Amino acid sequence: MSDKPVPFGDPAWIRGMTRRRMSRRELFRYAGAGAGALGLSSILAACGVGGEEQTTGPTPGGEGSADWWAQQQAGDFINFTNWPAYIDRDFSIDGPGSRPSLFEFIQATGIDVTYRADINSNEEFYAAIRPALEAGQDTGHDIIVITNGQELTEMIQLGYLIELDPTRRPNFDANVGPAFKDPVYDPGNKYTMAWQSGMTGIAYNTKFVDEEITTLEQMLNPKYAGHGGMFNNTADAQNLAMVELGINPETSTPDDWQQAADFLQRFNDSGVLRGWFDQAYLTAIENEDLWVTTAWSGDIINDKLYFPEYASFQFTALDSGAIVWVDNCCIPNKAANPVGAMMLMDWYYDPTYAAMLTEWNAYVSPVPAGGEIVQADADAAKGANKEVLETIVNSPFVFP
Repeated sequence: MSDKPVPFGDPAWIRGMTRRRMSRRELFRYAGAGAGALGLSSILAACGVGGEEQTTGPTPGGEGSADWWAQQQAGDFINFTNWPAYIDRDFSIDGPGSRPSLFEFIQATGIDVTYRADINSNEEFYAAIRPALEAGQDTGHDIIVITNGQELTEMIQLGYLIELDPTRRPNFDANVGPAFKDPVYDPGNKYTMAWQSGMTGIAYNTKFVDEEITTLEQMLNPKYAGHGGMFNNTADAQNLAMVELGINPETSTPDDWQQAADFLQRFNDSGVLRGWFDQAYLTAIENEDLWVTTAWSGDIINDKLYFPEYASFQFTALDSGAIVWVDNCCIPNKAANPVGAMMLMDWYYDPTYAAMLTEWNAYVSPVPAGGEIVQADADAAKGANKEVLETIVNSPFVFP
């Protein structure tokens, strides 16, 4: 395991993290058909793309077909592009070993990896690589991580992703949790393997906020003027607004979406908003430009666990429910090293490396067996690190 910065070890945080804040009445639970425990996939339905029949697939002998895969060999180099703060880090090391789980892959396989944390929003990243995809050219990425939603569905339907070789993912077959197997947005996991999952909720800084924030309505308080943040993507903003209004995004109508839009317009008119954010919200709350904002669970939990300067952060789900999403590894067409990409994707389905991710980023892992390792590490740990690991093990935001 990698060394981590010493956490602050606040007992109140330990209690708060292990107290279930989510409403049992309206919560979109980790349960459902098709996508297993993450079957809500409300983003897909609300965007009007859920349930559409896929029209793509490899042509006989073409890219992604069994014959094509049989002719492929692993290359010497992998380009892996992901979201920020999404892989284990050891800040005591300056160099390749600073990402321990990735470094162990490099050492074990001899395949070098360039890891970039360049994805800040699905929309912007997809727009950046789409010209190359349309032209049938290599995008420069062997692995990309895309959230279930409109962009991923469109990439599948337009044939922009390579159909995966099911014989090249033994760890996946052995260890994937039912929540992440055969998802509704990718039946049979033909194009995707989940990286991590999480929740969209609310984060606030208790230096400036003296109440527990569990509704979007509370964010409209004038005392937060100029220091509020909302996500700028439809999947999070509109769906979260519908949850607040008691609307199920999975069954939403155009009228429901208009209600959500009218509700969000109040943020524009209130003077509370500092802006509509993508991943940059995290820097803004760290810099204290934001006091209260929509947020992704693992970002805030990670900051709070490992960086004492962010001890005043809190993450909560809405009283009325939560939006759950899955970030997925996939291989874009014409990728230079698809075999190496599948090797690396499958590497993280080994419980050892799945646990290393969980202990760092505090998101929901697609590998349940990794939780047993986290528990064992928590049992063996001492001092502040023990508090951190026990907090992760007991958190409903990490192990629902």
